[in-house]
Amino acid sequence: MRRRLVRILLILLLFPPTLAAVGGWFFGPAFLHPVRRELTPDLVREADAAFNQIHAYREDFDVRAHDGVLLRGWKVRSAKPNGNWVLLFHGVADNRMGVLEHARVLLLAGYSVVMMDARAHGASEGPIATYGWLERNDTRAIIDVLESSERPRHLFALGESMGAGIALQSAGVDSRTEAVVAESSFANLREAAYDYAGLRKYPWLGKTLLAPGTWTLIYRGESIAAFSAAEVSPEKSVAGRAFPVFLICDAYDVALPCRHSKMIYAAARGPKQLWVVPGAFHTAALGFQPDEFRRRVLSFLADNAASSRPLENRSQ
Repeated sequence: MRRRLVRILLILLLFPPTLAAVGGWFFGPAFLHPVRRELTPDLVREADAAFNQIHAYREDFDVRAHDGVLLRGWKVRSAKPNGNWVLLFHGVADNRMGVLEHARVLLLAGYSVVMMDARAHGASEGPIATYGWLERNDTRAIIDVLESSERPRHLFALGESMGAGIALQSAGVDSRTEAVVAESSFANLREAAYDYAGLRKYPWLGKTLLAPGTWTLIYRGESIAAFSAAEVSPEKSVAGRAFPVFLICDAYDVALPCRHSKMIYAAARGPKQLWVVPGAFHTAALGFQPDEFRRRVLSFLADNAASSRPLENRSQ
């Protein structure tokens, strides 16, 4: 009887980690191939209606990345441009329409914006998404083309979720991005995997009983994409280069809880702010606190524009 109880106990203890390991192995490829939200004609008409309402001007903006992938997006000029531009970065399994309302806020304040579909998203090419490993170089190519045609006075970035992580990593390797607004960013790829392994509610499970799911997910992803998951880290980026960051996290977020933003905040070497939005869920600060979002974001950008030299007067 005792031996039987021991066997049952071992099965109960080993079954969840084993199942998690198998699940992580099979989910690895899906993690690199997120669902693609197509940019349909109806979505384009919706965007044009929003831009026309505020007298903003949209034009197609296509950029060839350094590895040959074609990135597609828009340049949108404010009706009363102040000479400053903001790069907008959407979340995973989304496209440029995911930051339409953020664009509206910025355009009304005089900022012109760049809205790109990330690689392997929307209308952009690319076989896989790497959550910042390749995308940081995509941002460099986008800035190169933007500078050649628009010569922005100041250049900022605003990102949501995956896009927030990409924006922070991009600024970490290219000083032309002067400051970043990042909502619901992941701290690093492994920390985000803990949340998903813990069923997006119990990250401690992803770090303990279900940790093999995290290990196999990361290992297989690294093998397929040929990159180091440890280097996909907004946390490392803000520690490596001191640039201003305004971090936003949503109090009820279970996809990427506030601990991620707090880890980034603790690591940041430059000027930093952290706003925990009460009652908001994942990337919902603008929806839950629209007036406060506008006030805080626009104040952050204006302060950084006033305190730094224009791009044309600085060496990269």
